[in-house]
Amino acid sequence: MTNLEELKESLIGGKAPQVKELTQAAVNEGVPVPEILNQGLIAGMAIVGKRFKANEFYVPEVLIAARAMHAGMDILQPLLAESGVKPVGKIAVGTVKGDLHDIGKNLVVMMLKGAGFEIDDLGIDVPAEKFVEAAKSGSQVIAMSALLTTTMPGMAEIVKALEEANLTAKVKTMIGGAPVTQSYADEIKADGYAPDASSAVDKAKELLEAS
Repeated sequence: MTNLEELKESLIGGKAPQVKELTQAAVNEGVPVPEILNQGLIAGMAIVGKRFKANEFYVPEVLIAARAMHAGMDILQPLLAESGVKPVGKIAVGTVKGDLHDIGKNLVVMMLKGAGFEIDDLGIDVPAEKFVEAAKSGSQVIAMSALLTTTMPGMAEIVKALEEANLTAKVKTMIGGAPVTQSYADEIKADGYAPDASSAVDKAKELLEAS
């Protein structure tokens, strides 16, 4: 019997080929897909997130673990729809207009995927209209990233654009990035702020529960 504990540990260690092999073996043995997902992949990424938060893991380890998670997800993805597993929620993530940095955003995307969210990755240099479109097409949380103080005002524009489109009742906004703070989130009336990729997962869950 495939050990889901072993699958989880392989993911934490970033062993993509092993994760792929163990995920396939679990599927072949008839282990329910939600079980493989929750007790193997999501449980592993949760520990990666905790270690990252505690400075025991750094960006390279997180990226390697995320790559291992994708190796397992490639096998599970087609089966998830069949088994009726619903994502935790849908989140649109993007770096605001004028900002071309994507490492932080990509980490957040990986952590959110690892926690079972469906992600609409809008990329970098994203104008307000694109975030509004994402909100209209079903994203429940709009997550914005900025690494430059000069591009941070773009976040305020996006919050305002969502307000003007009367979308604030059905979507939540969260912001993050090196220069961003909780007080800036309060100032622009964003619903949440996350100081790092791991906190972004907790904050997204919190915002969805509150909505």
